[in-house]
Amino acid sequence: MSSTSSLAVVRRGAATAAAATPPAAAAVVPPAAVHASDADERTRDRVLNAVLEHGPISAAELGDLLGFTPAAVRRHLDHLSRHGVIEVKRVARSGARAGRPARRYVLSSQGQSTLGNDYLDIATLALQRLSEMAGPEAVRQFAVERFAEMERRYAPEIEEAGPDIRARALVLAEALTRDGFVASAASIEAKAPLPAALSSVQLCQGHCPIQQLAAQFPVFCDVETEVFSRLVGVDVRRLSTLARGGHVCTTHIPTGRPAAAGQHRPATTPGNLDEVSNHLQERP
Repeated sequence: MSSTSSLAVVRRGAATAAAATPPAAAAVVPPAAVHASDADERTRDRVLNAVLEHGPISAAELGDLLGFTPAAVRRHLDHLSRHGVIEVKRVARSGARAGRPARRYVLSSQGQSTLGNDYLDIATLALQRLSEMAGPEAVRQFAVERFAEMERRYAPEIEEAGPDIRARALVLAEALTRDGFVASAASIEAKAPLPAALSSVQLCQGHCPIQQLAAQFPVFCDVETEVFSRLVGVDVRRLSTLARGGHVCTTHIPTGRPAAAGQHRPATTPGNLDEVSNHLQERP
């Protein structure tokens, strides 16, 4: 991402405010204030680039990364938040740090759209042309290949969690969060008179790097869901997606039976296109 692109985003609000300022008032702005404003914009550009590259990231982590004081980094984060370029995601803590969700910053949908339009247009056109020339199966194969690397990286650590579905889902959520999906896993216990077999884990993803692309090509969500199913070792269902307007992507993972450790089998061929899409399922 170029500095020019990101500066254009964060300066839009300032330009709007300047347009509403009477000429007489604008004429008396001291030169030193102009230089200070330019310095702030350059600093905010650094903050924005850091959020884009490392998000979800906390204010403290940004301060350490960029060498800013906590007060300075929060001032710039507040400015970017007011302009809608970044937003706060609350990420559930795990292990000994469990408790109040942590505040982490990610690029907002507005920021993603503004900074990624060229990518989105090119990717969409390329996939449309691929579908026209080689058929929908070729688009699905592309999606399978895209998620194969994720599955390869996640599989060993999820296998280490053993056969317990909840444990595997928690490890999957942690792996997704590291990759910027802002994921969490919440256990839902079935209470009498419902059978214990109806207990589940709800896996939620608060951020999707390819959200707008997936809105036009739902097969990306389908293939991701298939990967989750193989990784945790049970059939799962996608209840909602960001691509279809959901607040988060939610995957229902039943925990009524254990997964067999060491039985993970990655995909080798794309599934049957006649199968019903699980992109947006009703709650089981």
